Amino acid sequence: MNVTVFGATGAIGTLTVAALLERGDHVTAYVRNPAKVPASWADRVRVVVGEMNDAARIDDAVAGSDAVISALGPSMDRHAVGLPLVDGTAHTVAAMHGHGVARFIGHGTPSIVDTRDKPTAQSRLTGLMGRMLLPRAYQELLGMSRHIMDSDLEWTIIRFTAPKDGPAKGINRAGFYGTDRIGFAVTRADIAAFTVAQLTDTTYLRAAPAISN
Repeated sequence: MNVTVFGATGAIGTLTVAALLERGDHVTAYVRNPAKVPASWADRVRVVVGEMNDAARIDDAVAGSDAVISALGPSMDRHAVGLPLVDGTAHTVAAMHGHGVARFIGHGTPSIVDTRDKPTAQSRLTGLMGRMLLPRAYQELLGMSRHIMDSDLEWTIIRFTAPKDGPAKGINRAGFYGTDRIGFAVTRADIAAFTVAQLTDTTYLRAAPAISN
């Protein structure tokens, strides 16, 4: 498949690109800082450099793709201003519509609510912490997700709480809060693997599954 990855040089993004390359997919990576592009990508990855407010560059990155993966997440910097990822997601949706790309896979936290969820202490706590401690990031995450969930795209948003480094352990729990038993910890390697698997798995089409080890 031809897959465009946003947030490709981040901690989960680089693992996602690696998993795609291992599958034999053709990858276009949209990056803000070319200095962060791993040397191992060499001629194996098409790199498009641009900001999230650059609709033309985003359109170029999406053109020719079969699917889009977003490993973007809001900045945790308390001094950050604006909601750049909300606008960037709007540009991405527009580009996908323009080029007839339907499949979108993104990431989120329990602050994003799926209609199949039932309130739990875990989901309430995550939302409360986001609203109180990082209100700008919280609003950005919700705004990004709303653009996707309100669209007619074939979307999946993967939710997780406490990503960590380390070798993959396998996703032992996946589903919806209050219905399925979802833990806190999950490795970034497992998030990347689960993300890539959604390219051909329609179990969670137009759904926001939560995952953990």
